Order: sequence, then C-alpha cells, then structure tokens
Amino acid sequence: MNLSQLSFLVALDRHRHFGRAASACGVTQPALSMQLQKLEQELSVPLFDRTRTPVEPTDIGRAVVEQARRVLDEVARLREIADESGGEVAGELRLGVIPTLGPYLLPTLLPRMLRRYAGLRVQVEELQTEQVFERLREGELDAALVATPAPDASIVETPLFREPFVGYVSECHRLYCEARLRVEDLRLEDLWLLTEGHCFRDQVVQLCTHHTHGEEPPAPPALRFESGNLATLKRLVEHSGGMTLLPQLAVAGLGEEERRRVRPFADPAPARDVRLVRRRVLLKRRIIEALIEELRCIPGEVHAAQPEHGPA
Repeated sequence: MNLSQLSFLVALDRHRHFGRAASACGVTQPALSMQLQKLEQELSVPLFDRTRTPVEPTDIGRAVVEQARRVLDEVARLREIADESGGEVAGELRLGVIPTLGPYLLPTLLPRMLRRYAGLRVQVEELQTEQVFERLREGELDAALVATPAPDASIVETPLFREPFVGYVSECHRLYCEARLRVEDLRLEDLWLLTEGHCFRDQVVQLCTHHTHGEEPPAPPALRFESGNLATLKRLVEHSGGMTLLPQLAVAGLGEEERRRVRPFADPAPARDVRLVRRRVLLKRRIIEALIEELRCIPGEVHAAQPEHGPA
C-alpha cells in the first residue's frame, strides 16, 4: 500500500469514473485501474462496484475512502509543518464562495492579498452553500466564505462580520417614499427572489413569513420570475417594478441613480453573519490565517457602503 494508491482511491470516489479520475491524477486509466486492483488484493476486499454506472464504492470501500482521506490530510499537514518554518505566506488556496458574496467581496479582497503575499496563488469557485460544504468534506476546497452555520462537526467556522440587508425599491413601489423600511412591511408577493438553493433567498423568505404568520395568503402575482443572481433582480426592479433585498456589500458598486432606490432598514435591521468555513483538519494554516485577517477589515467597508440617498 502506498500514498499514490490512496490518492487514486480518493480520486475515483470523487469522480466516479476511471477515465476522469486518471486524468485528474495525471496518469493513464490502465495505470490507475491496476494500482487500485493491487490495493484491493492487499486488503482482500472489493472497494468499488464496477458493475454500476457511474462506479460506486462498496460499503467497506466507503470506510476505506474516508480513512484514506484522513491519511492524505495528515501527510499534507506534515509537509506544511516543514514549509511553515520559513514563516512565508505562500502556496495555493482553493477557496469557495457563495454567489451573493463573491462579486462584491472578492474584487477588493483578492488583489489586496495578492499584492501583500507575492507567493500566494488563489483558485476560486463560486458555489451554492450545499455545494460548498460537499466540496469541503471531499477535500476539494481548503476554505470557503458562506452566510449560514456549519452543518456538522466536520466543518469548523470562524465568524467574520455581520452584513445588514437593504431594500432595492422601484419608483412605483408602495415603499419607495419610505426613508427606512420595516421588516413587517415586506410582502413576498412583490419581492423578486433568487432561485431555490441560494441561502440568501431562504433568509429573505424566512424574514417575510416570520412577520406574516396567520395572515390571509396573498393572491399570486401576474408575473413570477426567479433568478440565479442579484444583478438580474436589480434589473427587474428597475424595469418591471417591485422590489428586492440586497446584502449591504452590493451597495458599494452602485451608481448615483441606482442608490436612489436603496432603502436601509430601521433598527433592528435584518442581517446575515458572514463566516469562513473549513474542514476540522487544519491545512493551509498560514494562508487561512492571513485570509481571515484581511476579511476582518471588511466591516468598515460595509459601513462605508451605507446608502446616501433617499427618494428625490
């Protein structure tokens, strides 16, 4: 048994296809298949059911894959202990980020980090929250930025900052003339929403339903459209009326005309807690600590992004 065989095992579990796993490992498919057969012979158990498409681990195979991940993590940690002796923040960070954070946070954060740490390389994936946690568990991400609590003890979270919500309101909307919004004035029937799977959508729906419990359900709107990104929701407000909610960081990049549609909430304003999540096995420690340090500067930028204009 050797580390290459364990790497091949984990890759096949991840890709569930011999060809894709071999490509990811930089070897030929026959070479990967042969090494896995040797591992199965040494352990005297079948690790994958090859009669299925895609291939699936057997019951014992799943347990072996999890142990192989732990072994590979510990080997990677050994290498990092040696690398950290130089005190330099360097290497590759595989970072996940949810779509309602990435476009507003990363354009400022990443250039600043890369200027400060010349030896740092960052690979970013924009993913929905459930995908983030899945990739973390499988070791495909080193860390991620999310706005929901860690789902289980295998994921460790570090609180970063609290980000308020604001309203983005059409000129013809009933709330446009309000200087500040109240949560109890929100109605789902005139809110443009993100599609299912986005945690920001879930937070908005929960916010609205919490304050309309027991009320008569509204008539369905003539047009119901849900989008996968906040930019589309903004365009819908501008051209089709209604309103949507935005995270505060999204306000910083708005133009003068767009800011006239922004309405903060009266206290206590609804908000979300932004956090960094990673696996319990701490890899890339110096890089992640440097990332956290940069991210904790963000609350001042959130405050600076407060809307300046009300209705004309």
